[in-house]
Amino acid sequence: MSSTLDFSHYLKSPGAGLLRLDLAVEGINCAGCMAKIERNLSKIPDVTSARVNLTDHRLALEWRAGSVDPVIFVDRLAELGYKAYPFERAGAETQEAERARSLLRRLGVAAFAAMNVMMLSIPVWSGNASDMLPEQRDFFHWLSALIVLPAAAYSAQPFFSSALDALRARSVNMDVPISIGIVLALAMSLVETAAHADHAYFDAAIMLIAFLLAGRYLDQNMRRRTRAFAGNLAALKAETATKFINDTEIRTVPVAAIRPGDIVLLRPGERSAVDGNVIEGRSEIDQSLITGETRPTLAAPGGAVFAGTLVRTGALRVRVAAASEETLLAEISRLLENALQSRSHYLRLAERASRLYAPVVHAAALLTLLGWLLYGATLHDAIVTAIAVLIITCPCALGLAIPAVQTVASGSLFSSGVLLNSGDAIERIARVDRVIFDKTGTLTLPELDVANAANIPADIFDLAGRVALSSRHPVAAAVARAAAAKSPLPGIEEEPGQGVHGLLDGLEVRLGRPSYCGADRLANEILSHDPEASVVAFRHGETCHVFAVRQRLRPDAAAVIAKLHRYGIVVEVLSGDREPAVRAAVATLGIHEWRAEVTPVDKIARIDELTRHGFKVLMVGDGLNDAPALAAAYASMSPVSAAHISQSVADAVFLGERLAPVATAIGISRKALWLMQQNLWLAVVYNALAVPVAVAGLVTPLIAAAAMSGSSLLVMLNAVRARAYKRETA
Repeated sequence: MSSTLDFSHYLKSPGAGLLRLDLAVEGINCAGCMAKIERNLSKIPDVTSARVNLTDHRLALEWRAGSVDPVIFVDRLAELGYKAYPFERAGAETQEAERARSLLRRLGVAAFAAMNVMMLSIPVWSGNASDMLPEQRDFFHWLSALIVLPAAAYSAQPFFSSALDALRARSVNMDVPISIGIVLALAMSLVETAAHADHAYFDAAIMLIAFLLAGRYLDQNMRRRTRAFAGNLAALKAETATKFINDTEIRTVPVAAIRPGDIVLLRPGERSAVDGNVIEGRSEIDQSLITGETRPTLAAPGGAVFAGTLVRTGALRVRVAAASEETLLAEISRLLENALQSRSHYLRLAERASRLYAPVVHAAALLTLLGWLLYGATLHDAIVTAIAVLIITCPCALGLAIPAVQTVASGSLFSSGVLLNSGDAIERIARVDRVIFDKTGTLTLPELDVANAANIPADIFDLAGRVALSSRHPVAAAVARAAAAKSPLPGIEEEPGQGVHGLLDGLEVRLGRPSYCGADRLANEILSHDPEASVVAFRHGETCHVFAVRQRLRPDAAAVIAKLHRYGIVVEVLSGDREPAVRAAVATLGIHEWRAEVTPVDKIARIDELTRHGFKVLMVGDGLNDAPALAAAYASMSPVSAAHISQSVADAVFLGERLAPVATAIGISRKALWLMQQNLWLAVVYNALAVPVAVAGLVTPLIAAAAMSGSSLLVMLNAVRARAYKRETA
């Protein structure tokens, strides 16, 4: 059946003679699954890379072109017990949401059944110690079986299916011992009930399933909130370009058909699909891709434009220097991917732990069974003891230790204006000892502000605001916003690259460049006192005024920087903005380490340098040019006003105009990490004490389930303490 699959539309060419294919893989539940898939597919000849993303269940494969039929990957995955198909982001998100809903439904069924069975078990427990008739006890046991068996068959299906797939592939995962424990507990309960025994273990089995599902749902919920970055670059990539066939004729062609040396036309409102140099025309362009600076710059003959650059005003003729996968935008995409793949330390640790869990549990249960048989116990008693070992060693507390704290801490962060994108963001943010800020849009507010508004007469300000409504320039938009202008002045026309003009009461009105309005002297006076400002002039007849427009610092930026210093964190600024603007900002904030006019590559180089010296860097940035640095840093945050790609790459996004959520995130994360470590120790101590007791035959499966449930409740209650951070710091 796999031979009918056509992968040609899903193949990509990353260069160097390689092909790439992304597959969505069903049934990946742990790092052990990831390791098994990567290990087996990497053995296929000519495969150069096989990487699994646990967040979206995506397998990225690269191999030498012409040497491998992609169908072999699907077949090999099927042999391993996994179903695979071409990865499509929308479909993957839909399936992930459906998996979460399915887990929640099964958890609800298991919890409802557990509550009902516990109501039946309590009379049995008390009756065994008093005067309950055997017939009554048997009735309650059979009634419990009637409730639990169908509930378990439905609720435990994720564990059973995963275990069966692993066994078919002649391997084991952590669901195998869990499934064995559940099946044995249910089977033994039926045998005990049929034999009119005093105890059955239906309550233990269904409670075990409920707690396991709770842990898996919490983990699934955290992973669903983690968003992959790559798909968001599509919004910045133009798929076609307008190419000059000759001096006068143009034609729209796919980007793949563009070659260096071709001439393309860029019109207002379009994004460039190529890197190149302007040979004709003038226009305001958005170059935040390179500098992170939101203010447009002027593109004129001889100037450079890059793929993803937005043309705002006039049309441009551009001679192509690079297209398709050779553009700067494609390089940023590769930087992002490489930086994200470097975060593999945690996956390796999880892989080693998952490899150890299943064989250790199986060996412990088997040795317990054999040991008791050799000691002279009956087969019944030996099996009961082995079931107790399987249940009591179930990693419920261990599985809940981290997700429970993450969920509670995520709620505290949400109430503080911080949204998490990454499942392990809390752990990494807690460990940071150095914070790097971008300036534009991060330390400053994303919107421009009129700095000298108090010096402009109210009537002039109002009129300029109405004129500014007819301009698409962001500096003019700042004037219109500051003036609270609602209705544009009629008859206003825009002159590309210069400004807007019209007539009012027989007098000409102009708003735009100082030279366009005859206000160079006034503009130079303002710039001499405020070199980081942008200026826009307004003239009405002989009356002339100049507006100084600049980005202002976030209102609490200085207080937040001081708080970070009190935390023992070194703060640094890396900005693509001009040196005077950066110097003025850091002087106000008390930041001593800073660099201006840096590129995305410079930022990554600085982060790599700090990492080599042992620092754990938190990068806080908002522009597309910050995205590779956000991905390369140990942890990262972006404001909600950031470019979509930066939000997607960042581990956390903060809301509002205040910078306080950055410091709050570090404080909450540090407490959450402390609680995670406590929970892990609680789980380890529980197993260290409980397993020897179970092996010694001192607990029944029922007591084992109670102990397992109690340890889970203990770590859950401890996790709730993460909510206390705000009260303690208020």
